[in-house]
Amino acid sequence: MCGINGFNFKDEKLIQKMNEQVKHRGPDDSGFWVDDGISLGHQRLSIIDLSERGHQPMIWLGQGIQPTQATGGRLGPLTQSLAIVFNGEIYNFKEIKKELSDYQFKSESDTEVILAAYDKWGKECLQKLNGIFAFAIWDKEKKELFLARDRVGVKPLYYYFKNDKFIFSSEIKAILEHSCVKREIDLEALNHYFRVLYVPGPLTMFKEIKKLEPGCYLSLKYGQVTIKRYWDINERSDEANRSELRYRGIQTNIQDLMLDAVGMQLVSDRPLGVFLSGGIDSTSVLGNMVKLGHRKIKTFSVGFDVNDPNDKFNGDFNLARQTAKHYNTEHHEIKISAKDILENIEDVIRHLDEPICNTTQVATYLLSKFAKEKVAVVLGGDGGDELFGGYERYRLSYVMSKMGVLAKLGKLFGKNLDYPKGIERYAKFMFQDGNEVNRVLSKGVNKARLTHDFYKNKFEEIEKQIPLRQGFGGQGNKETKGTNDTHGSLKKDFEKQFMMMDFKTWLVDESLMRTDKMTMAFGLEQRVPILDHRLVELAYQIPSKMKLGILKNQTKLIWKQAMDEFLPEHVKKSAHKKVWLAPMSEWLRTDLKGWAKEVLSKDYVDTSEYINFREVQKMFDDHCERRKYNLHLIWAVITFQLWYRRFIIDN
Repeated sequence: MCGINGFNFKDEKLIQKMNEQVKHRGPDDSGFWVDDGISLGHQRLSIIDLSERGHQPMIWLGQGIQPTQATGGRLGPLTQSLAIVFNGEIYNFKEIKKELSDYQFKSESDTEVILAAYDKWGKECLQKLNGIFAFAIWDKEKKELFLARDRVGVKPLYYYFKNDKFIFSSEIKAILEHSCVKREIDLEALNHYFRVLYVPGPLTMFKEIKKLEPGCYLSLKYGQVTIKRYWDINERSDEANRSELRYRGIQTNIQDLMLDAVGMQLVSDRPLGVFLSGGIDSTSVLGNMVKLGHRKIKTFSVGFDVNDPNDKFNGDFNLARQTAKHYNTEHHEIKISAKDILENIEDVIRHLDEPICNTTQVATYLLSKFAKEKVAVVLGGDGGDELFGGYERYRLSYVMSKMGVLAKLGKLFGKNLDYPKGIERYAKFMFQDGNEVNRVLSKGVNKARLTHDFYKNKFEEIEKQIPLRQGFGGQGNKETKGTNDTHGSLKKDFEKQFMMMDFKTWLVDESLMRTDKMTMAFGLEQRVPILDHRLVELAYQIPSKMKLGILKNQTKLIWKQAMDEFLPEHVKKSAHKKVWLAPMSEWLRTDLKGWAKEVLSKDYVDTSEYINFREVQKMFDDHCERRKYNLHLIWAVITFQLWYRRFIIDN
């Protein structure tokens, strides 16, 4: 893991300034290289091949690499050469290296393997790579700059392109070192943020800076930028999934792929551990590590220093302790308080680059700091919910889909289960209350339809990838005859569409983005074996009926069964999905009340162009007096205020 920077002109001082902004991502080494029409910078976190031979930028001269550190980045004119800056890990680089036996490798690094693969296969080399990555390659002969981001979007990559200037980096703050980049807010991104609590790609909160989306590459040649997708989830026929034999076969495939993914991601020349939440996913990662022969694994958990008799905030923390004992790990715990929020929140906002509204930000940040004292790499359980249907919203949607017209009867019992499939149902689960957002945003910037249309377009793109299926109870389907669903017509698997939507939006731009920024703030690499692209592809071949049920806690069904051997009894008994909560709602009424009231005013920073402070103060008062629960939008405004002051006012 590292930080990468670059632009399409020559400037030694500027590339070094960019490196300085991301040095936390790569504290082990720093390098830069400039040539006519290109400047590349790199901050290295050494994980594989700790020697100087892994130094970056790495230069490829046709039959091997030439290090740049000996010349201070001032390597002379090159012929038929490639130069790379790379952030991430290629887990199968040794296998790829065997296919490149005619090359003379001078290091044991995965970086050099990428260069050789690009030299041999060009852009098609991306199909060979299994890993998490963001990299840039300068091809001097072709005068082409090539950028790529991993399939799932674990590693971030931002860029700016205007007036023939192209700038890229792992983090926005480095791009902002360029005076040509305006610190202007994108009003569409602002509207999305207050409705979904993050900024979806390719947008950022800065109007002139974009995200390169997952599974895409970008080419800059002759002053033209071209972006193409090299990977996507393409569903194949799942008719065979309807038999019990096939069901068991899928479980075996999940088990085999998960074990292989975990094994591949244990490759490291530095100590590694596990972020252990006590839930199914991180426990499954740990169990697979043990099955592969690892012992005395270092595990890390975070809890909250509050009175919590019902385990509302520390339930997972306590489960993790039991799981660590079950697997005899070297377990490490921290608990954070309201004081920790005050002392760290501004640093957290700086590292996030743009506002992400999540009350557990500081917890992840301090857990990463704590873990880095003992390891350089951690494995996490990210992705299991989006792949296998872990969230309660998927089950509730499944109930709505199965009930059909019967869903209308829910209104008689005080529950509205009658939301049509499509963006309306998705918005009900994922958007903030529109009336409340209208109160928060100033009239001049409030554009509710923007977010609706943005997600509607994404939803329709995903819908095209999901083929029609024979509904349960249809002719020729013996297995499903007699079930409650009597629709025999062809139809879409809506819950699969729902999960894919989360996979392509919320997971990438909220969850993975937040985790990357919080871990890399301390140069800690997090790996996510459940998001191995092979497992992702398999997961979305599986119909929702194998993941979800109508009854409470019937989520992640096939995943739980596939991982059953790794789940201790205490995890199985608590196997329903718990939302990880910080006690922020209560802290805002008590320990953090004075601080929050200050931040939520234009005396702290005047953003009245965007925020209706009178309404925000009413919301805050209602929350403090327990008249109405307003945590999410209050925290969204607090985060925005802190971000605006740091990135727009203070520069």
